[in-house]
Amino acid sequence: MNIRSSVLAAALTGSIFALTPSVSQAEWPDIREAKAIAEEGFIYGLPIVMNYAVMYEYAVDRNSGQFKAPFNQIKNEARVYTYKDTAVITPNSDTPYSLLWLDLRAEPIVLSVPAVDKSRYYSVMLCDGNTFNYGYIGSRATGSEAGDYMVVGPNWQGATPPGIKKMFRSSTQFSAAAYRTQLFHPADMPNVEKVQAGYKVQPLSAYLKQPAPPAAAAVDFPKANAELVKKNFFEYLDFALQFAPAGPEEKEIRAKLTRIGVGPGKTFDFKDLPLTHKIEIGLGMKDGEEKVEKYLASGQKDVNGWKIGSLFGDRQFYSGDWLKRAAAAKGGIYGNDAIEAVYPMTKALADGEVLDGSKYKYTITFSAGQFPPVEAFWSVTMYDGKSQLLIENPINRYLINSPMLPDMKKNADGSLTLYIQKDSPGVDKESNWLPAPNDEIYLVMRLYWPKTTAPSILPAGGGSWQPPAVVRAAN
Repeated sequence: MNIRSSVLAAALTGSIFALTPSVSQAEWPDIREAKAIAEEGFIYGLPIVMNYAVMYEYAVDRNSGQFKAPFNQIKNEARVYTYKDTAVITPNSDTPYSLLWLDLRAEPIVLSVPAVDKSRYYSVMLCDGNTFNYGYIGSRATGSEAGDYMVVGPNWQGATPPGIKKMFRSSTQFSAAAYRTQLFHPADMPNVEKVQAGYKVQPLSAYLKQPAPPAAAAVDFPKANAELVKKNFFEYLDFALQFAPAGPEEKEIRAKLTRIGVGPGKTFDFKDLPLTHKIEIGLGMKDGEEKVEKYLASGQKDVNGWKIGSLFGDRQFYSGDWLKRAAAAKGGIYGNDAIEAVYPMTKALADGEVLDGSKYKYTITFSAGQFPPVEAFWSVTMYDGKSQLLIENPINRYLINSPMLPDMKKNADGSLTLYIQKDSPGVDKESNWLPAPNDEIYLVMRLYWPKTTAPSILPAGGGSWQPPAVVRAAN
């Protein structure tokens, strides 16, 4: 899905962030070490805090303007995302979402999916509070048949009951499931709704027709808004960590954070910190943010100006590489594993010049027979280059994707040119127009269920198929 809460925006401004340690001043590390811990802690905690901010808006705060449904209840969106959806950065507008936030503390939750026509791609991505993608259900992963699947929390012990096709274990007590159901065209929405109606969610006890266990304790979720995050980033990290038992690769960073008073159940009050400590923490977090931005810019392969990499995966995929995980979240949280979808992205021409719809027009041309190689479908989506959100435009078109090809105009040689500009290229070319903002541009290509045999974009950034460059058009 790729997500950003408005809460998070302030956390990335480079402000001096709030922190008061639950350690004595005598135990406080020296200035260099404190700054280094804050930097590493920010990188480690950024995806966790981002995820909490989204969870709060989607599943806790009914007045957030982005609320979807309470925990353990699925929310089916019978629409695609538009510029009005602001809780998620780089949202896809290809597949109507069904969203589910899971509270796994009391007992496992069973997800049931219907039989889906093989021509219609769908996927259910399981992503926990650590932003680990710990499992998939869907066309690629489990096939198109109906089935029941069980999701359990990190500490659950028990046998998988009969009838359950597979058990998935979340590394955190709260988790998300993002359902993507392919929409072929606007008139196809009723068919998508029929598929969505078949997505069922129930506690294991209900599935087994047994009495429910005692309910988990009520949680006093700290309110998340831009001002609070600006004042105290670590308050949210602190809160989230109590629901996330440390994996072996997390013990070192968590021990470091404890040295500056950060850990499950700690409390912070910035005003009580000596000025030197405020500066250490603030500078460390600012440096952490810069490292994340640098990784996003240079940590992936550059292919014809597109950044291509494999940034999303499970706990084993990251293996303690917190910088990669933070870059993934900042680039577009809740992205898929490369085997499920690959996301070439660009904000610049191949020579590095920033894409700017207020100054230039651009084109992308796919040679004949050289469309993105996928088992499902592909798309190119337009975003505002600064906010990474979809943009309002006169034809309400946020992307061009492969189901639209029959209605698009090909060139005489069989190639296809997309027109990337803020104003219409003319009635004769409007079918191929992807409206751009009157400002900086961010383009994301999506290849759903990429082919694994040549030509292929896999391995991400090193495959035999390469996306065509964005070219500045003659004005």
